[in-house]
Amino acid sequence: MYLTKRIIAVSAFIILMWGCSGSVDTTKMTADEHYQYAMKLYNDEDYLEALNEFQSIILQFPGSAINDDAKYYLGMTYYKRDQYLLAAYEFSKLIKEVAASPYVPDAQFMLADSYYQLSPPYPLDQSYTKKAIEEFQAFIDFFPINEKVAEAEKKIAELNAKLAEKEYNSALIYERMDYYKAAIEYYEYVAETYHDTEYAPKALYNKIKLENSQGMKQKMLADISIFLNRYPDNDNVDELKQLEQSSQSNE
Repeated sequence: MYLTKRIIAVSAFIILMWGCSGSVDTTKMTADEHYQYAMKLYNDEDYLEALNEFQSIILQFPGSAINDDAKYYLGMTYYKRDQYLLAAYEFSKLIKEVAASPYVPDAQFMLADSYYQLSPPYPLDQSYTKKAIEEFQAFIDFFPINEKVAEAEKKIAELNAKLAEKEYNSALIYERMDYYKAAIEYYEYVAETYHDTEYAPKALYNKIKLENSQGMKQKMLADISIFLNRYPDNDNVDELKQLEQSSQSNE
């Protein structure tokens, strides 16, 4: 970012100090010099030391122009260390405390991505998955022309598929346990809530089959009509058309 473009002389000064000593005294550095030193640590992947320096900058230079730079890269350093909750906390703080910072769009994306990294496999609790979707959607809403919108949309789709898979498998479990009413409700939830995932047609198909087996003829016919309209190219279309014709002929 443009805020990280500093005077060449400052960078040269930091490089010189780095080369001359294994331990650098930052107490006599200006805010820019200290920031360049911290960024060198970050770029060299010395993340533990970079954490200390970014935290020091934030405390020592609260009114400096590089304060929000340090806050953003503090979050990025936690992210690089796979400390995603701490990263999310720092990105969130930056967004709330320095709302006018040019780092806010990137911080919002990284806030969402931190929760994305915490999203577990589908059988586990999906609180972080839902939080990631919420923050990615906020990113899209507030920064609709940002170059990372397409990536955010892709990750939302991936996360929604995970939620759909969890609910779909819950429906399967209820069906196997002969809890048909609960299974039908879960299948309907998946079909209507996650209609843009691969689990929506599967759920609606299974719901139709259950309704047929439970004698729910009118509901079954209504759902067949919905299925045929939504998924005309699905592999189960011919089977459902035959079921529809058979049911109607028996009226």
